[in-house]
Amino acid sequence: MAEAVAVNSVSKKRHNPLKTDGFRSFALLLPYAIMFCSFILLPIVIAIGLSFTYFDVINTPSFAGMNNYITLLTGDEVFMKFVLPNTILYAIVVGVGGYVLSFIMAWVLAQVTPRARTIYALAMYTPSMVGMLMIQVIWKTIFSGDQSGLANAYLQKLGFINQPVQWLISSDYFMQIMIFVSLWSSMGIGFLSMLSGIMNIDQELYEAAYVDGIKNRAQEIIYITVPSMKPQMLFGAVMSIVNAFNMGWIGVSLAGANPTPDYAGQLIANHIDDYAYVRYEMGYASAVSVALLCLVWVCSKVANNLFTEKDEY
Repeated sequence: MAEAVAVNSVSKKRHNPLKTDGFRSFALLLPYAIMFCSFILLPIVIAIGLSFTYFDVINTPSFAGMNNYITLLTGDEVFMKFVLPNTILYAIVVGVGGYVLSFIMAWVLAQVTPRARTIYALAMYTPSMVGMLMIQVIWKTIFSGDQSGLANAYLQKLGFINQPVQWLISSDYFMQIMIFVSLWSSMGIGFLSMLSGIMNIDQELYEAAYVDGIKNRAQEIIYITVPSMKPQMLFGAVMSIVNAFNMGWIGVSLAGANPTPDYAGQLIANHIDDYAYVRYEMGYASAVSVALLCLVWVCSKVANNLFTEKDEY
């Protein structure tokens, strides 16, 4: 009898649910799950709910059905004429262009000595950390609209212009300047990820590839480098997509106001801020946010299909 009791007690200890691998995994993931639900999932659910209401921040939200989405697609002339085309252009040039530029610069740095690589990588990554400060101090000084602006001073000195150009309040130049500054500060986390991926590729793969018939660096990149670092390429693509749709602050920082001059640099993120924090139309701003979320999701799915290994049966 005593032996049976001892066996039962031992079995209970062995089957203690608090000491199983499943419970330990659950406990490990619980803090992340709480943070994810609190700061990502819950705000998304609230935004989707508010997108079907009229909400002016002061009064209780009132149900509006699909009115906000109908207005977005058919009644918001600024969105269809300026915001959406600007966002598509900006996402293609800065998102795709910045992504390709990040890969090229990461590949170039992988060819230099370790000490020089560290210095150059730090120099390229720094603008992504202090971008707003650099815009306020340097770029606004360069593109200042008076004669003290560096761009105007040099162009007048070289004889290209006769009078100062109002770079940051002219719709003819604002988007181009905004794209240039965005590309300058696009070497962020994705760039470091690509550099890490290139540096961790087994060099024996390159040696075997040249034995098999690869003849130049272009073929080396296409057949060895990119396929060997698909996880880093995917991460860089996702970060580039998110940054491209979330960098509306650059236009506002350059112009000093939202909306930007003649809506020349107005992106969806700026449109959301305009309706949410200037006009206090939170319901409509939520509808625009949901539209932006869907756009980012579609682009992320495309990137995921390009850089995810597909199982072959």
